[in-house]
Amino acid sequence: MRTIKKLTTALAGLSSLLLLSGCNLVVMNPSGDVARQQADLIITSTVLMLLIIVPVLALTIFFAWKYRAAAKATDYDPEWHHSTRLEMVIWSAPVAIILMLGTVTWIATHRLDPYRPLDRIDEAREVTPETKPLTVEVVAMDWKWLFFYPELGIGSVNEFAAPVDVPINFKITGTTAMNSFFVPALAGQIYAMGGMQTKLHAVINREGVYDGFSSNFSGPGFSWMRFKFHGVSQQGFDQWVAKVKEGGKPFGRMEYLELAKPSERNPVEYFANVDPQLYDAILNRCVEPNKLCMRDMMHVDANGGGGKEGIDIAKALNSVVCTPLAPYGVATGQQSMPAAIEGQTFEPAALPQVKAEAAKAPGNAG
Repeated sequence: MRTIKKLTTALAGLSSLLLLSGCNLVVMNPSGDVARQQADLIITSTVLMLLIIVPVLALTIFFAWKYRAAAKATDYDPEWHHSTRLEMVIWSAPVAIILMLGTVTWIATHRLDPYRPLDRIDEAREVTPETKPLTVEVVAMDWKWLFFYPELGIGSVNEFAAPVDVPINFKITGTTAMNSFFVPALAGQIYAMGGMQTKLHAVINREGVYDGFSSNFSGPGFSWMRFKFHGVSQQGFDQWVAKVKEGGKPFGRMEYLELAKPSERNPVEYFANVDPQLYDAILNRCVEPNKLCMRDMMHVDANGGGGKEGIDIAKALNSVVCTPLAPYGVATGQQSMPAAIEGQTFEPAALPQVKAEAAKAPGNAG
């Protein structure tokens, strides 16, 4: 019976190893230089910590064996309670490890800051002034990923591509729930939040198709909020861009508002002729008509808000509304109303005037 039990345990351990051998440990074997440096940091930190953990575990087993009841060790002293030399060894070793670990982590944290532009393509090549990065704007939605290429005027859903050995500058925002943009083979994760923009700089060094996803739970469609990242040659990237431009449909504010509705398992879509101001409107939460952009609200606040100090700027903004054809606002006066939006109703708020009338009302004097 004991032999059968040992054999069963051995087989279970072997099957576990076989299962693990099929795992794709992309985090420890990435294809991008930033992710490669992050993997090296994980390995270095683990080794430094094992310098303490392994001796402690080994000594624990050794002392338990040496001073077991049956051994009757001759140097066993039940009255022993202190040794200065031992205390120095016990505390100096962890302090040294912590200093080394802190130094390595501090340097790597600043070098791998996601907001910091890349200074190298890989271990052997530096970024030169002639190197032109690729800008990709990312929008996390419910429950899909939207990508824009502002320099190319194209966009896509749940798929994007980039040439090998070309720095990528990501600008990342969101719509509703907070998400986390993560391509393990490329770089570490970074959050995507509505009304805010985060940045990420990365580069892919090997061709391939890599998985990307949200690493932050955001609702019922979270499990399928995934996309494919194609790391391709420059020729392959040019072909991908041509495919998007030929097969893509125009994409503006109305199309975005339709896409922004929550949906699951979205297929890949391509967009050509993307509105160049759309990402900025998404970031400032003013894609819809008649909605004041967040940057303008902040401008009002910076100049005194709705109080006395901000009356002039508020009056100016009161006569301006954002429209699909004028993302930065159009005066409501008839002389400047574009014919293309005639018939639409634009009703600017009148906060300062309301405050002034309220101040003149009986009982509010003083």
